[in-house]
Amino acid sequence: MGHGHGHSHRATTGIDDEIRVGRTARTVLLAGLGVVLLATLVGIGVWWPPSDTVEKAAENGGEAAQFAAPGVTFPTGEVVEVGRHCAGDEAPGTDGCGSLAVRVAGEGEPVVVQVTPDVLDSGIVKGDKVELLRRPPEADAVIQEPSYAYFATERNGTLVWLGLSFVVVVLAIARWRGLFALVGLAFGGAVVWWWMLPALLDGAPGVGVALTSASAIMFVVLYTTHGLSLRTSTALAGTIVGIVLTAGIGVIAIGDARLTGISDEGGQILATFGTLDFPALLGCALVIAGLGVLNDVTITQASAVWELRAATPDASRATVFASAMRIGRDHIASTIYTIVFAYVGTALLLLMLLKVYDRPILQLLSTEQLAEEVVRTMVTSIGLVLAVPVTTVLATLVASPRSTGPSTPAG
Repeated sequence: MGHGHGHSHRATTGIDDEIRVGRTARTVLLAGLGVVLLATLVGIGVWWPPSDTVEKAAENGGEAAQFAAPGVTFPTGEVVEVGRHCAGDEAPGTDGCGSLAVRVAGEGEPVVVQVTPDVLDSGIVKGDKVELLRRPPEADAVIQEPSYAYFATERNGTLVWLGLSFVVVVLAIARWRGLFALVGLAFGGAVVWWWMLPALLDGAPGVGVALTSASAIMFVVLYTTHGLSLRTSTALAGTIVGIVLTAGIGVIAIGDARLTGISDEGGQILATFGTLDFPALLGCALVIAGLGVLNDVTITQASAVWELRAATPDASRATVFASAMRIGRDHIASTIYTIVFAYVGTALLLLMLLKVYDRPILQLLSTEQLAEEVVRTMVTSIGLVLAVPVTTVLATLVASPRSTGPSTPAG
């Protein structure tokens, strides 16, 4: 096929070689994404937090923002003995006490710190590393020696080998695509840590920051992972629409449920930092929580339409849409299970506690902590479900039947 105006073009590589794209659909899609990209850059610039945002937030928080009292340090030591050495009136060998003898670098004799039974039951043994909390002696103390307490078991070794295993498995199976996915993941983490969180601490609107962050992350993640193509652009457009729907529904649900956004100790501490809008922060959390799942379903739907169009180039858009939606419905069902069971897994202990309470479950659902999680799950699920037909429609409009008029390359 020729490359003149009014003629069809083919992409140069992959399945896109078989796809024809209407010029109007391509123009509208890319123009829309251009507008979104511009709005994202403007949002980043407008809500760019000052360099001292975190320091000011800590000052506003006062003592609540201090992780430990002045002079307290956290040295690491090696466990040289695990025992049941009790403090106070408790008898040795009881289940209510336990101790660790820890050799701290720079100290003389090992120090003995009391630990709870769950620490001993975790399987801690001689040779393990633990982190201690070291308090300096009081100025008027008779014995000028520091005191020690157990703070945490050092788990860096486990986290390192797990992280390396994750990278190796991803690269071994997904290869270059996996590498680009890891790059996108690193970029997303950087956006959250160095822009989104400081912007929220600076008082920027939660939902606006969430939409800007999500858009920036998705632009980089999708294009680095799946390549620059109209198929990826279609999935990106569907993802952005899903993000906007999730944000809108979330704002409505949070207001209607009268959620405060403060459901745990962390929220109560942040409440002392200044005039943070916690319902808006909850809205931000809803958007970010739905990002990964939205990305999953939209790229799948776009790919499904592309494959169907390549297999049946003469089929009507309605036929391709119906076939792709059959795939989408199966994906929706499995993804909904994923969302719900992911929450059950993370909140297992809380759910066990609620199980033994002598109140009906419907009454407990109205508590701030449970209602917040239910709203989070329902809102992200609704956004996910709506993103499937939206992405499918966009993809079927872009991937034209072979018998249509002017078209351009799919890549």
